[in-house]
Amino acid sequence: MKAEINGIYKHEIESNNGKISIDGQIADVDYIQLQGKHANFIYQGRSYNVEVLSREASGKLSTIKVNGNDYTVELQDKFELLLKQLGLDSSQLVTVKELKAPMPGLVLNVFIAVGMEVKKGDNLLILEAMKMENMIKSPADGRIKNVLIDIGKKVEKNQILIQFF
Repeated sequence: MKAEINGIYKHEIESNNGKISIDGQIADVDYIQLQGKHANFIYQGRSYNVEVLSREASGKLSTIKVNGNDYTVELQDKFELLLKQLGLDSSQLVTVKELKAPMPGLVLNVFIAVGMEVKKGDNLLILEAMKMENMIKSPADGRIKNVLIDIGKKVEKNQILIQFF
């Protein structure tokens, strides 16, 4: 398993027959579960107080507090690492060719142009429907191929608004 801490520190962690190795070295770790989401670890003669602050449902991404400092920890198991090594990383498999209107409405603003690079979650446009302004965001990373809408124009549900490369 690989652990990435704050997007910087990367460590290989293996557990085999009750032994833990970190980056190929057997680690002498003592662990005590305390109340709730609290634990205490002793590693290389130092004590670490650990609290789990949040955990994603998949269990792959967590925020923890260690001795008063917050850390984001992302875990990848051997299968995820193998898929990434083969170029089949699930985060890269999402490709979108077009974005359709989720509802009929009026285009109030457009934030993108042909050729722009966008990331998943970037604001693309504002669509007014039933007197509410709806921010339409990019469903994936990509580059804008064509913008098929204009500010002030009405669109119908499932009308293609934007095409991606």
